[in-house]
Amino acid sequence: MAERNPASEGVDPELETDLGAELELRGDQLQAELEAARQEAAEHLETAQRVKAEFENYRKRVARDQAEMVARAGERIIGELLPVLDNLERAIDHVTAGGDLKQLLEGVEMVHKQMLGVLAKEGVEVIDPFGQPFDPALHQAVGQREDASVPEGTVVEVYQKGYELAGKVVRPAMVVVSTGGPAAKE
Repeated sequence: MAERNPASEGVDPELETDLGAELELRGDQLQAELEAARQEAAEHLETAQRVKAEFENYRKRVARDQAEMVARAGERIIGELLPVLDNLERAIDHVTAGGDLKQLLEGVEMVHKQMLGVLAKEGVEVIDPFGQPFDPALHQAVGQREDASVPEGTVVEVYQKGYELAGKVVRPAMVVVSTGGPAAKE
């Protein structure tokens, strides 16, 4: 039966085989270094777990803050649109009570202007391309009309205006485009 060296207790047998007699000379030192490395690894693991938990909390907080910001933005826009709705209801009440159509038209035009003001305040721009060259990035052609009086590819009718928000097309303008005219200048 081989005699066990107390310095090599708990030492990996492969390490003991590789180092042989040197293990007996450096056993205590290696054991101390191994324990120090294990302690350092445990500290690093604890730090990594703490950083991971802090990051997860940060991610959740950012997601919650973004959701609250979106809700507040919607609330602000709704607050700006409510007066427009109130004015539309007043116009309806006016006609229901027997008011004249000229006043109704003026009221609806004012509400329209008020609505466009709210949209403009939010950064929305109207795309009204009548008389301009057709641009597929901003317009959706829904028809063509022969018109020799304007250059080919000119918007000759706008069925529905388009809208942009911060340079991004929210809805393209629906248009009729001319054909049969002179070539467009580039």
